[in-house]
Amino acid sequence: MPAKTAESSDNAVELFIKIGLDERTARNTVANNKVTNNLLAVIHEAGVTDGCSRNIGNLLYTVATKFPANALVHRPILAEYVVSSKIKTPAQLDAALAFFSNVGPDKFNSSDFETACGVGVEVSNEEIECTVGEIFEENKTTILEQRYRTNVGELFGHVRKRQPWADPKIVKQVIDAKLRELLGERTAADDEKPVKKKKEKPAKVEEKAAVVSAPPAEPSEEELNPFSIFPSPLENFKVHTEVFFSDGHILRACNTKEILEKHLKETGGKVFTRFPPEPNGYLHIGHAKAMFVDFGLAKDRGGHCYLRYDDTNPEAEKKEYIDHIEEIVRWMGWEPFKITYTSDYFQELYDLAVELIRRGHAYVDHQTADEIKEYREKKMNSPWRDRPREESLKLFEEMRRGMIEEGKATLRMKQDMQSDNFNMYDLIAYRIKASVVNLLSEQPTCLVIFGLGNLTTDLPLLIMQFTPHPKAGDKWCIYPSYDYAHCIVDSLENVTHSLCTLEFETRRASYYWLLHALGLYMPYVWEYSRLNVTNTVMSKRKLNRLVTENYVDGWDDPRLMTLAGLRRRGVTSTAINAFVRGIGITRSDCSLIRLDRLEYHVREELNKAAARTMVVLSPLKVVITNLEAGKVMELDAKKWPDAQGDDSSALYKVPFSNVVYIERSDFRMKDSKDYYGLAPGKSVLLRYAYPIRCTDIILGDDNETIVEIRAEYDPEKKTKPKGVLHWVSEPSAGVDPLKVEVRLFDKLFLSENPGELDDWLGDLNPNSKVILPEAYAVPALRSAVLGDRFQFERLGYFAVDKDSTSEKLVFNRTVTLRDSYTTKGGK
Repeated sequence: MPAKTAESSDNAVELFIKIGLDERTARNTVANNKVTNNLLAVIHEAGVTDGCSRNIGNLLYTVATKFPANALVHRPILAEYVVSSKIKTPAQLDAALAFFSNVGPDKFNSSDFETACGVGVEVSNEEIECTVGEIFEENKTTILEQRYRTNVGELFGHVRKRQPWADPKIVKQVIDAKLRELLGERTAADDEKPVKKKKEKPAKVEEKAAVVSAPPAEPSEEELNPFSIFPSPLENFKVHTEVFFSDGHILRACNTKEILEKHLKETGGKVFTRFPPEPNGYLHIGHAKAMFVDFGLAKDRGGHCYLRYDDTNPEAEKKEYIDHIEEIVRWMGWEPFKITYTSDYFQELYDLAVELIRRGHAYVDHQTADEIKEYREKKMNSPWRDRPREESLKLFEEMRRGMIEEGKATLRMKQDMQSDNFNMYDLIAYRIKASVVNLLSEQPTCLVIFGLGNLTTDLPLLIMQFTPHPKAGDKWCIYPSYDYAHCIVDSLENVTHSLCTLEFETRRASYYWLLHALGLYMPYVWEYSRLNVTNTVMSKRKLNRLVTENYVDGWDDPRLMTLAGLRRRGVTSTAINAFVRGIGITRSDCSLIRLDRLEYHVREELNKAAARTMVVLSPLKVVITNLEAGKVMELDAKKWPDAQGDDSSALYKVPFSNVVYIERSDFRMKDSKDYYGLAPGKSVLLRYAYPIRCTDIILGDDNETIVEIRAEYDPEKKTKPKGVLHWVSEPSAGVDPLKVEVRLFDKLFLSENPGELDDWLGDLNPNSKVILPEAYAVPALRSAVLGDRFQFERLGYFAVDKDSTSEKLVFNRTVTLRDSYTTKGGK
């Protein structure tokens, strides 16, 4: 479209104001040619050139700016639904945009569409009031605590989840009324600004390194070998840390000569590390860095690395996760020395807990979780902190035998409730995971309870049902905490270097306090910065929510930064390890690493390893009129850019007939100097084939849609056009090319750091997944199998997906060809 004149801009502003935009927004819109053109088109499609209500205008503006590009043929239909008020809320419109994004240019069922968007669904005021009442009841404690500082947006989100088609204005009114009813009128205290806590330095987004022409500096020893910073096991006699106590004394935690000699005798002086994931979800790219540090150090020093499952929370752990972790560790190129579980040491851990009580360093506490939290915040000792050791030993044994209900007792370490370190406030060592079950029986029941012999009774019996553990079964009803078990198992396994991320730094004092209290060997502890990547979330809690609430298609969704998702997308483990190695393992702040830095390493590898082929994503038919119908030529195409013509293994055959298909985006009705595609009267070169010149255009019944292009080819190749296009041809007369499904993946989140947003789910990219179900491919791709990777010429790198069948292949886009990341010495 030609550039707009001042007069046409003024007309556009006037039209935008008519549909309800304020003047400032209208003028800002006109400054953006793309948005202006889209909005003008939508206004005409909707037939509202004479104006409409502000609500309809705002919805049409959203249609213009967010409608999926792969389904533009359906945009007039959506505009009609908006104008007729069948779609009248932002929630309905969001659902409609998502629906069309999945449908693409295909025909769709209007009934399915209306169901997906809540067309005709009316949510009454009574239903809204009922839903709001339920949510207030569920969050009553928090609301009473925070009063008018309550996050109303979060409450609104809960309502929208249960009543997605409710009128948002009425929802807001009901929430406000409910707040006044529950809290009364606002007071002066409600309007006081809360005391601000000292803000942590926000995560920095890694700046793109500029390309420099000067030669790079000599790499440091650490760059050549990132593991050079770690001491040898022989040096583990040195002071590991100092633990400061509130009474003024200092614990200088270190190994005695005798303990270290015993340790070195058992390890032979070798490095022993451990990779200790909790099996409560799939591993993500942050774990790739942890693996690189743990397994990499052991490999570099000729030592060993355990794969140790931190399986102390039976409610969150599954065998599915255990199996996945072992499989993905090996896929990443690491071989565990041994696979162990914290549960392997449950008996030793229990025995050491008994010893801790005997030494006066632990006690059984009866405070509730809320009471423990309150007392810790106030730095107050538990009322049971000084109970006799014999009493704690007896109660701890009763905890083990299931004689005390869950929540009624915990074993706590007697550390320092007045410390400046929150992680020294009498941490929990053991908690009960079991529930009381009421056994009702009409017949007398005979049970063996706690070794008391046979008991026959006609009365209902209360028994303790242990929470089952995926590995230990129902043997235990008490489970050690991470803070108790982690350091002890490190010591029992003779780990020389206990490496973890910086958020565990404050736990170092507790780590060494406990090993010192039990007289156990102490590993060297070192913390490094965790890996955070832009446009994604790494929290397992957030990842679990994305999966369980179906925002994505499982843990291996190619949009996730899980290692399973990256593998399914086509990313290789070697590219991930190169990316991690390039970041380094220092203790720098937790800056955000740009996603395009990972993509750079992926391209670097796939450019060398992925064979070239041709696929057309959005086919436009081209009939070559001067080539005999039914005639098919077999042409040579290159798998690799530098392939030689006499090397048959580096070539593949492509059919060339009088019907070929090019990308719809490679044709324009109007040519321009900076355009290298096909246009009326213009020539382009079909890669590996012949030049063609457009001679005619066949339009559809609407006199706008391009149905077919007519062209002539130059068999002598005398024409030398600048533009080169990829293409696919009919393999024989009247037979369609190989049809494949292509999935285009983009960033999952729009913001670089969505984890910091209150409404992080609202930042999901609606176009993170676009499905093209009817792309055309060259016949050579028919033999592709799961795991094969290709460069689709001019389009990007793609991998065969597990959803492929014998009838239809499915390809995932791994990464585009465009590379925006540069290293400090250039690409």
